[in-house]
Amino acid sequence: MPLWKQLAISIALIFVALCSWVYFSPGAGQTLVSMGVPQSVVALVSGQPDGEGQQAQGQSAQGAGRGQGQGQGQGGRRGGNQNILVATQPVAIGVVNDRLSAIGDGEAIEAVTVMPQASGTIAEILVSSGQKVKKGDIIARLDREEQVILRDQAAVALRSAKEKAESYRNLQSFSRLDVLDAQIAEEQAQLQLTTAELNLKRRDIVAPIDGTIGIVGVSIGDNVTNTTAIVSLDNRSQLLVDFWAPERFAAAVTPGMAVEASSVSRPGQVFKGSVEAVDNRVDEASRTIRIRAKIDNPDDVLRAGMSFNVVMRFPGDQYAAVNPLAVQWDGEGSFVWQIIDNKSVKTRVTIVQRNSDQILVDSSLTEGDVVAVEGLQRVREGGAVEVAGGDRAGTEEVATR
Repeated sequence: MPLWKQLAISIALIFVALCSWVYFSPGAGQTLVSMGVPQSVVALVSGQPDGEGQQAQGQSAQGAGRGQGQGQGQGGRRGGNQNILVATQPVAIGVVNDRLSAIGDGEAIEAVTVMPQASGTIAEILVSSGQKVKKGDIIARLDREEQVILRDQAAVALRSAKEKAESYRNLQSFSRLDVLDAQIAEEQAQLQLTTAELNLKRRDIVAPIDGTIGIVGVSIGDNVTNTTAIVSLDNRSQLLVDFWAPERFAAAVTPGMAVEASSVSRPGQVFKGSVEAVDNRVDEASRTIRIRAKIDNPDDVLRAGMSFNVVMRFPGDQYAAVNPLAVQWDGEGSFVWQIIDNKSVKTRVTIVQRNSDQILVDSSLTEGDVVAVEGLQRVREGGAVEVAGGDRAGTEEVATR
């Protein structure tokens, strides 16, 4: 487009803008007149005769004077500085990381699967499911005739070796070497008898711990080996509950800390316990750490394999808690307007945790400090503010600003 056309269009746009300004703004005509524009031209643009324009301008000036006077009067009533009306709330104290809740699985404090120490045929079962046994009680027996015979043979051989060794020691006709051989033969016979008695003893399947018998998995006449599971045996006077906690609790949890556990099968009943052990590393995949708690089972109502909701309580970390409406943002981050001596002060905050009714922040705020929550659009650093009353009308007035 040629340069002269661009200049013509620009001049036309400026002229239209000036005409609109004069037409819609009552004081614009007087401004142009003071700048040297003829009164007739201004009257032509505004659509009013010269007299009416001057009268309108006079009335406008008088109205402006009255408005200024009224504004000064209202400002005087509000303190002379046109204080900004705001609603406030005091700062509270909130606590985070004060409670840990996790799901864990229970297991008996002692649990074994009883297996025989030798192979053979089940000859006798001496317990039933649910029976309580003591350590060393016989649960079942294998056939033992062969082992009895071998024990008796070893006993006879030992008796013969003892008599021979005794005779060699009493008679002077035997050399010292013969006497030594007889003593060695006696000791070997004693070892053979001990081995035979041990093999016979292993035909008895005994309880290795105190506990409660589970379902017996064999019957009389079954052939078993030393890898056959005879029965499960649980000592459930106490239960161990393994659960996983977020890594932020890794340093806070120590053995001996109190825990509370509740089971789905026992609603409303809480079982007391303590931390038994804490794992030495954090799981890289889940960023959690394994914790083992021990809970009492005095009435024998809990069973291994149950799920538990484990709760632990901590002192927690305390932070200032403010209304979510109080937190504002600018180019440097989040802040709140703190009200000090009816002045607004911008206080920087770092958000720690968001809740539905409050936000926990890390800042210089302390409990009881006052922050603005409504009417924040016109608040400025160091500006004078007026705190609205607690009535509904005051709140509605602030909301409309």
